[in-house]
Amino acid sequence: MAYGGYEAEDSTGTRHRAIKILLAGGFGVGKTTLVGAVSEIRPLRTEEPLTQSSALVDSTVGVERKTTTTVAMDFGRITLRDDLVLYLFGTPGQERFWFMWDELVVGALGAVVLADTRRLADCFPAIDYFERRDIPFIVALNCFEGSRRYSVEDVRVALDLDPGLPIILCDARSRESAKEVLIALIEHVLSVADEPVSR
Repeated sequence: MAYGGYEAEDSTGTRHRAIKILLAGGFGVGKTTLVGAVSEIRPLRTEEPLTQSSALVDSTVGVERKTTTTVAMDFGRITLRDDLVLYLFGTPGQERFWFMWDELVVGALGAVVLADTRRLADCFPAIDYFERRDIPFIVALNCFEGSRRYSVEDVRVALDLDPGLPIILCDARSRESAKEVLIALIEHVLSVADEPVSR
């Protein structure tokens, strides 16, 4: 498993390292919201209004108030140290835009699969995508107001996830909660990197 990183030197000769993280999940699960909550810069968004034509292919069940959709990606940045920057890329959720994932995943260190317990099946494609490519990921359950709460272990069973894969609760609107999600992912990536390779 080899993941790329980006290094550059500024005018003072200081080397800067960039870490790329993907944020994936179903339509309307809160990816754009999470990127906006945690980014230190104004996030890049590629949202377009939902149209009558898209209503024929994009189910809005459970997200009836949603009026826009991401058509390419969301992008945010977080400076961890003077020489270390995290770049966060949110993927589009609808199946017709999944071809973008293959471009966005290049060089990614790991991924967060954002899930909504009201529409849990919507995160299966993202889980399958990262499992097939052996890319470390965690699952973050976005706790929407009024939605039924389930235990982490019930969600683990429903998604058929390995016992060691982290599942955490989050509020995509909260900067602190979004930070905890990213910290959990980095810790998981580091723990996976430390595991001995089986032969």
